[in-house]
Amino acid sequence: MKRFKALMLAAACLLSFPVAALAQQQAAPIVIKFSHVVAAETPKGKAAERFKQLAEERTSGRVRVEIYPNSQLYKDKEEIEALQLGAVQMLAPTSSKFGPLGVPEFEVFDLPFLFPSRDALHRVTEGPIGAAILKKLETDGITGLAYWDNGFKNISANRPLLSPDDVRGLKMRIQSSRVLHAQMRALRANPQVTAMAEVYQALQTGVVDGTENVWSNMYTLKFHEVQRHATLTDHGYIGYAVIVNKLFWDGLPPDIRTQLEQAMREATAFANQIAQKENDDAIAAIRASGLTEVHELTAEQREAWRQALLPVHAQMEDRVGKELVEAIRKETEVAP
Repeated sequence: MKRFKALMLAAACLLSFPVAALAQQQAAPIVIKFSHVVAAETPKGKAAERFKQLAEERTSGRVRVEIYPNSQLYKDKEEIEALQLGAVQMLAPTSSKFGPLGVPEFEVFDLPFLFPSRDALHRVTEGPIGAAILKKLETDGITGLAYWDNGFKNISANRPLLSPDDVRGLKMRIQSSRVLHAQMRALRANPQVTAMAEVYQALQTGVVDGTENVWSNMYTLKFHEVQRHATLTDHGYIGYAVIVNKLFWDGLPPDIRTQLEQAMREATAFANQIAQKENDDAIAAIRASGLTEVHELTAEQREAWRQALLPVHAQMEDRVGKELVEAIRKETEVAP
């Protein structure tokens, strides 16, 4: 009888082992690997950390977010492929990265003088137009969650750039984007695609003469040390699309997904707020450094820049979509 009881107890233990293992597995947190290419101290880096904090709090630890800044896992061009394969779950690439993926509509954000203000921009990124652009990623196995600001771009060189003619002939650094290439050609400048990490040296050695970027990037990457002049043009926008692997996202428990969506909304508000603050702080620091003279345009000078670059809109309509450009103009009340 004792032998029989012992056998029954052993069998019960064996039968209960898979159930116990499954329960333990189910109790393990869901891991989200969030990879990005910039430093943790940047607005995007800080926003990623805020999302991590909110996501883990909202889900009471059922989700763990691992942040990998500075391309720790993948280089810039490898990230989206890694996301599609499920090696990482979340990214925040710039809008221009989606053109090569076959979604050139994202390059509409590169069009110069399309957004007259942050409020006008957010009516697009936070409204149905922005949502429709994000939805185009789904056929590539990607779900778009939000847009995060980096800010509006300004232009710099070692000579004053007060009119479009002042840029003529200069070698200007740009991100890889057909729209930005056309923009510099419209100014009769020579566009040079250069990796962000190489821009300082390129400016220092004269490989490129000038650049366009947001103030926070210009300051943290020390471009102001090798550029004697900068002009407050606010002519273009740099932003990020926060994206996740669609299969992973759709497979989350509905309550978890709802909590993560709320965390992302709060992180997005934080991202856009801190981007504006850091740009404001950066231009003040650049002015205080005395290394770069910051020029402000008159209304007439700004209009001359706008008129010089408006033809880029027509040139790029076939690529980004004429109807999309017109819808954004209508939403932002920008005259063609």
